[in-house]
Amino acid sequence: MTQGEAPARSTRSRPTMREVAALAGVAIKTVSRVFNGVPTVDPAIVTRVREAADQLGYRPNLTASSLRRGDGRTATIGMLVEDAANPFSAALTRTVENVARARGVLVLVGSLDEDPARERELAQALVDRRVDGLVIVPAGRDQSYLINEQRTGTRMVFVDREAGLLDADAVVSDNRRGALTAVDHLIKAGHRRIAYLGDRPTIPTAAQRFDGYRHALEIAHLPYDEAIVQQVPAGEEAAVAATKRLLELPDPPTALFTSQNLVTIGALRALRALGLQDTVAQVGFDDFPLADILNPGISVIAQDVEEVGRRAAEMLFRRLDGDESPTRTVTVPTRLIERGSGEIPAGGPRRD
Repeated sequence: MTQGEAPARSTRSRPTMREVAALAGVAIKTVSRVFNGVPTVDPAIVTRVREAADQLGYRPNLTASSLRRGDGRTATIGMLVEDAANPFSAALTRTVENVARARGVLVLVGSLDEDPARERELAQALVDRRVDGLVIVPAGRDQSYLINEQRTGTRMVFVDREAGLLDADAVVSDNRRGALTAVDHLIKAGHRRIAYLGDRPTIPTAAQRFDGYRHALEIAHLPYDEAIVQQVPAGEEAAVAATKRLLELPDPPTALFTSQNLVTIGALRALRALGLQDTVAQVGFDDFPLADILNPGISVIAQDVEEVGRRAAEMLFRRLDGDESPTRTVTVPTRLIERGSGEIPAGGPRRD
């Protein structure tokens, strides 16, 4: 090797099943049965094979193994969420992962960014990789592209939103009731001019929460005013700008119902920038980290994300285990958490 020349990297091929069998002193077929979990293999032989595999650094080819199995299972499921970085999506994914892990199943996750074309692309990519099932937070309103996959045995459960043009199981939160509860809470604090800030109305959950907002106004015999309604793409920057527009009106709202966690955070930033966090009341839909340690704490309608994720995962695995009962939609209740921002009375700051 000349001066300055990098040393060549030493490489070797992956250890093979044949090498494991030779080291363990068993047949290749026995090694295959051990790694496929065949229960009739003698425990002593199982131990010997696994010790040999560990010594060689052997890892079984799970894809090839699944092709040899009678049921064709790959021990993987696909999960598509709005944005894996969003607190709601992250908590949902972790819950599904916990249920899957207990069954020895790996979860492959993708983010959709509310893009129906991306949903179709990623769903097809997961199906092409032969995942056993899908958990989807749909971005579009038409999931009929999955009909053929469903007919050929791919199980699927939809979360947060029901599937469109496809008969499939779903687990959702009670969005309308949660929104109605939030607005009613602000009305009980004396507010009569309550603004709505939410995601685009083409998104089913946003539409349901907007319906709840309007229904609460109707019950209280309060007028609906489009001037204090902002429906923008979910994101902090858009919510900051929308909140400032509302508060600069000649007759600004005294309270805000923010119907998505990133919208809530953006509205909170705007209130603090204007020094109005103790004057303008706010209730958000979806909890988020640190909401309880702010001053005032942020009152929210909390979804039971863990329950939603657990039910969705268990529903999917029941289908994979052979459940052929009619499809159904499970609705999980929400709850109001009072922390201070939603209890600011109309006409002035909090009186503790």
